[in-house]
Amino acid sequence: MGAATLKMPVGLELYSVRAQLPKDFDGTLKQVHDEGYRVVEAAGYLDKSAAEWKAAMDRAGLKCISVHHALALLKQNLDSLIEYGHAVGLEYMICSWMGMHRDPAAKGDPTLDDWRWAADQFNAIGEKTKAAGIQFGYHNHIPEFGTEGGVMFYDELLKGTDAKLVVFQMDCGWVYAAGQDPLKWLSKYPERFPLLHVKELVKQPDGKFKNVVMSQGNQDYKPIFRAATGLKQYFVEQEEFSGDPMTELREDAEFMKRFSY
Repeated sequence: MGAATLKMPVGLELYSVRAQLPKDFDGTLKQVHDEGYRVVEAAGYLDKSAAEWKAAMDRAGLKCISVHHALALLKQNLDSLIEYGHAVGLEYMICSWMGMHRDPAAKGDPTLDDWRWAADQFNAIGEKTKAAGIQFGYHNHIPEFGTEGGVMFYDELLKGTDAKLVVFQMDCGWVYAAGQDPLKWLSKYPERFPLLHVKELVKQPDGKFKNVVMSQGNQDYKPIFRAATGLKQYFVEQEEFSGDPMTELREDAEFMKRFSY
């Protein structure tokens, strides 16, 4: 059996160009297209109206199918965010960060009860977005893989959310940085993960992780894509650069175009 290739356009999380977009919105989007990307995920809307956002994407030859919002913003402005998302043609609305406590006065890291409360919030949000034709989901970083009393928070999120209302966007780089194996969840819940973030993180001598160009790290994406049988779209995300950002993003796109598993 020959190697499989990715039967989907190359996607980019626009957080990767957060420094460039405010300076030259249309020009940056055109560059993103020219470097090989066709599908994007927004990280906020930069105060653009829905009509302005959609028109800019159309001019650049890009399709914006997903957006990231923190839970606090979703709870405050869900109806308007759904209306905006519907107007720009979103397929997914992703919570990029839980970052809250059940008790607003609580301090410190979220507890297991906070994560269980978050699962309930996600179900409620997912019900509203689904009614508008948008799938809700959650994106991980590192804290989701903490534990309390032997219970991992990420496991509780998967168990506590309705699969019809809440999907998960696995950031494979942060799973790796957390000391976890993406295959653990992709193999057990393949249909819960229609979206992936792909990035290469390299651990530095100080223990922090540096984001490098795809293929320059040590994460093997072949078994990840083989296990992600429910995958609908992936997004490259490079959060920092060592050289020219657009050159490195082009290298990322070229790597994904050649990628086979």
